[in-house]
Amino acid sequence: MPSAFQFQCHFVLIFLAASKGETRYLEVRDASEDEPFLLLSEDLKRELSAGQIYRRSLRCIDMLSIEGQFTFTAEQPQLNCATFFIGEPEELITIDYNFVNIDCQGGDFLKVFDGWILKGEKFPSSLDHPLPASQRYVDFCESGNIQRSIRSSQNVAMIFFRIHQPGNGFTVTVTKNTNLFPCNVISQTPSGRFTMVIPHQHRNCSFSIIYPVVIKISDLILGHLNGLFLKKPSAGCAGVGDFVELLGGTGLDPSKMFPLADLCHSFHGSAQMKIGCDNTVLRMVSSGKHINRVTFEYRQLDLQETENRKENSIEEFCFPSI
Repeated sequence: MPSAFQFQCHFVLIFLAASKGETRYLEVRDASEDEPFLLLSEDLKRELSAGQIYRRSLRCIDMLSIEGQFTFTAEQPQLNCATFFIGEPEELITIDYNFVNIDCQGGDFLKVFDGWILKGEKFPSSLDHPLPASQRYVDFCESGNIQRSIRSSQNVAMIFFRIHQPGNGFTVTVTKNTNLFPCNVISQTPSGRFTMVIPHQHRNCSFSIIYPVVIKISDLILGHLNGLFLKKPSAGCAGVGDFVELLGGTGLDPSKMFPLADLCHSFHGSAQMKIGCDNTVLRMVSSGKHINRVTFEYRQLDLQETENRKENSIEEFCFPSI
């Protein structure tokens, strides 16, 4: 049975890779009444490639992985709405307000959040984001015309809004920009390959995969040599300064996840682990003294592998109810 976290994440996981030029979205509240998926046709993809702007209406709960202009118009009071934006790992997201008609004095709001929030948990975590939590929110009712363009710090962002009066709403334009050194990333797909580089920066970077996965690290370059440890109270890499850790859990925030393993040494080869958690995170901690790099690939665990989890005691943490 899917966990509560997987159920809550359902609408943010149903989308196609941006490289295919496709978008899917799911309205959680009315999923049984409305067609849940919107796939861009081949004709529309050709039109978009010719430079035309993609436009469509937003639902109260929505997911976007494509650039374009998007409009929400309330047909009835909408009190708890959110749109999740995601790009490729090497992309940043810019949200521009084109038109806003909401009643701030009447209790409406329209806020952009730099990252994602789900069930009170944030990605990136407050420990890993370059801005303090209070500066990750941009409230239109407070900033107005002062800040009509907001750029994310990673490949995900979101807006959440409340609109009481039918007919009110807003229009935003979403564009993407290249991020030369992607840091915090949520994967669009359950499988892939990625190289994370932190060039002389004192920061922590997390790569989040919201699936049970097999993850294989094929190349790790750190500024020192040390060892590889399974997490124990008396062991780990916390005192080293530069290391990679693998985390697993049932939520979105890496700082609240269970530490599974530390990798504290540079190597060329292969280190593989099966992690049967709802969410798997590879997190690199960098002191800023070195150029650190890690290359890894991952794929979703199949049903048979998750059923055989007893072969790896680490996976027991990720299936506490079974």
